[in-house]
Amino acid sequence: MATSPAYPTYPAPPAGSAGTAGNRHPRWWQRGALRAGALVTLLALSGLVILALVREQTGTEGFLVGLGLATLPVPLLVAAFRWLDRVAPGPRRNLVFAFAWGACAAALIAIVANSFATQWIATATADPSSADTLGATVIAPVVEETAKAAAVLLVFLFRRSDFTGVVDGFVIAGVTATGFAFTENILYLGNAFGTDQLSGETGLASVTAATFFVRVVMSPFAHPLFTVLTGIGFGIAALSGERHTARRVLLPLGGLLLAMGTHAFWNGSASFGEYGFFVVYATFMLPVFGLLTWLAVWLRRRELALVRAELPAYVVAGWLTAAEPFALGSMRARTLARDHAAYHLGRAAGRAVVDYETYATSLALLRHRAHRGRAGADFVVRERELLDALWERREVARPALAYAARATAPVVLPLPYAAYGPFPTAYGVPRTAYGTPHAPYGQPHAGHGSPAGPVHPSSNPYRT
Repeated sequence: MATSPAYPTYPAPPAGSAGTAGNRHPRWWQRGALRAGALVTLLALSGLVILALVREQTGTEGFLVGLGLATLPVPLLVAAFRWLDRVAPGPRRNLVFAFAWGACAAALIAIVANSFATQWIATATADPSSADTLGATVIAPVVEETAKAAAVLLVFLFRRSDFTGVVDGFVIAGVTATGFAFTENILYLGNAFGTDQLSGETGLASVTAATFFVRVVMSPFAHPLFTVLTGIGFGIAALSGERHTARRVLLPLGGLLLAMGTHAFWNGSASFGEYGFFVVYATFMLPVFGLLTWLAVWLRRRELALVRAELPAYVVAGWLTAAEPFALGSMRARTLARDHAAYHLGRAAGRAVVDYETYATSLALLRHRAHRGRAGADFVVRERELLDALWERREVARPALAYAARATAPVVLPLPYAAYGPFPTAYGVPRTAYGTPHAPYGQPHAGHGSPAGPVHPSSNPYRT
């Protein structure tokens, strides 16, 4: 369990510490630029190869038709995962990597491995129909879910500071699966279009229309649903203490196995009789989708509730104003603060408010993990980094958040002026319970240095 004194001093600067002196010149394979370049090269080559393979199977015209139709559900799915991630948004580079991995690397692995395994089974058993069934219900779920889970594993291992809970696993897994489904839909829709070209079918009776209805209209969430189960396993593992090694290994594996089983059950529904697909869809897929949707909404609300519960300790320590826990715990107030700052000072100020909100949320979640003994040994350093990031943006963010708190609060209770001081005069607002005195936008607060230090997780007077 990580512990810290009630008011720790600033950690020593990294450049002056003896522990980092040996890491000033990392070895060539440890350089971040080299790793990023290798990853981009790998994904680019995978994309070129998968593009060539899909175009070879569908033809140029079929590829273009499949590309156009497969693109339709992508913005909606990505927007849904971005919505879930808005409370504590992770770096966009993680989402770009996840989508690219799913669309390029995972899709390439799946196409090559599935084709090889199906051909090997058909040759070994001399029964192509059984090989296709076995490939769809056993081989494909194992290969595809493993390939998609690799993206979640890479973020979990190499972007550990960005992967702190179930929401992060939910989002990374879902975006990876969205990219994978995008490439797979191009292949299926392109092949369906080629079949219609040979048979002359058009309109609603065509294979293209039927494929589009099943894959894009009825079940665009299928692949994200499967892989999200893996992401949840990684997310719970991220919340586990450093000493729970078995849990941190078994939970992701359990999520992966559950994703494989769900995927296999869905793929095998077509062999359950004439109406087997629709029965499985209505009695299994839709309920699971509804359950995961409820879980996503609950996780989002829980994060906001944790912000409201954990940040008052920093109000007492002087790091935040009294209005901020309420404003930061409301998405409406956060949006209003961002828009207000952008309207008065420009887009850069709006981005600064968004950064302030993100750092404050990360601080609240870090403190919550510390309460449960899961913050890690670097809790004090990480807490101070987040507090310093907030302090650097306070002159822009605090007035905006105070305005948003006043505009969205259901009741404003006046408190003695001596305790809290006047409301910021930048907006012409009378003295209320919100905020401590500070200057209008763009003016430093004279004689107001940062507080003495962070507060211990157990020192929150608001907690019962």
